Amino acid sequence: MSKIDVVRAWKDPSYRGGLTAEEIARVPSHPAGLVDLTDEELKTASGLAGIPQTTSPGCTLSETYRRSRCCP
Repeated sequence: MSKIDVVRAWKDPSYRGGLTAEEIARVPSHPAGLVDLTDEELKTASGLAGIPQTTSPGCTLSETYRRSRCCP
């Protein structure tokens, strides 16, 4: 399998879906590794898990949405 085919197999799901089981077995693992996160891991990584933290005691989420200057 050429380098171009390997990269295409990594990037293009429809191309990868058309490969035989033998061809898929010859595709090396992606250098970035597995990028499959659970919903909880995504929430944690995005900062949506837990209580929102601010740098100013008077700053609230509603103030942020009203575009007022909340943090110095």
